[in-house]
Amino acid sequence: MPLISFTDKGLYCEQGNFYIDPWQPVDKAVITHAHSDHARGGSRAYLCHRDSLPLLKLRLGPYNYQLVEWNEKVILNEVIVSLHPAGHIIGSSQVRVEYKGEVWVVSGDYKTEADGLSGIFEAIPCNTFITESTFGLPIYNWKPQQAIYHDIQNWVRSNELANKTSVLIGYSLGKAQRLLKAVEEVPGNIYVHGAIWNVHETLLQAGFKLPAVQRITPDTPKEAFKGSVVIAPPSAEGSLWMRRFASYSVGICSGWMQVRGNQRRRNADAGFALSDHADWNGLLQAVKATGAEKVYITHGFQSVFSRYLNEIGIDASEVKTEYGTEDEETQSAN
Repeated sequence: MPLISFTDKGLYCEQGNFYIDPWQPVDKAVITHAHSDHARGGSRAYLCHRDSLPLLKLRLGPYNYQLVEWNEKVILNEVIVSLHPAGHIIGSSQVRVEYKGEVWVVSGDYKTEADGLSGIFEAIPCNTFITESTFGLPIYNWKPQQAIYHDIQNWVRSNELANKTSVLIGYSLGKAQRLLKAVEEVPGNIYVHGAIWNVHETLLQAGFKLPAVQRITPDTPKEAFKGSVVIAPPSAEGSLWMRRFASYSVGICSGWMQVRGNQRRRNADAGFALSDHADWNGLLQAVKATGAEKVYITHGFQSVFSRYLNEIGIDASEVKTEYGTEDEETQSAN
């Protein structure tokens, strides 16, 4: 019997009687991070990293949460479970599962470059590694974060000189916090969409240090946006909500912007390949560093990545799951 099986409810450890990031309600859920494709409501009990708690409460509401620190061991029916940094977003963790000397690791979503917010990815030796491959194509090769930050800062400065509002599009949880760090070095006000404001306030109350922002409301005067930075989620892109900024430029911040055609298709003025996922080299480095004899690939470019791993002598298989869409919450745009 495999230590973790792939079921219609999610990744299941029968020996420990728990699920990892289940997509249906279960008795015991171990959660890698607070994005909506990995954390869903309705389960009786949740195990998560301490930093994920405020985000899970914001998105799921009050539940029975058991909190752990990274590397802290928990025994579930003789199965040893521990969480380890994934570097994806604040609180994101990999799940290490050990039973009778056999070790499996579920990566969740991860990136291997430290971003200064999300913890530093830790490669965990294991027998079997279950990994994502969101950007599992050789074309996806990220520039260093600081270089991308400089590109964003220079773009904002050029818009300021033209008396334009710089509108940066990025997910409210994960990407938005990194964008705040990118633009805090550029003088001027930072305004945020309501969805980003909610996450921002939650993190501030939890003790995280983030740059000061102002929430956009119907009462915010239009002239206040000129030369300023606005950070908004993808749901705002191309919406009526954007009209209040008058003369503005849109910069989309996503790993998909590595392909120039995507910027044109989304009618953006600029594209910045800033991703919260590992690129091709990061994925390969992570897989090799685990020393795993078997690798399962849950979402992304599964066929390409698994084929390449098999070609270089690593036994890899594709697994169909419901992971992969970091859905934005449909909150008020005010």
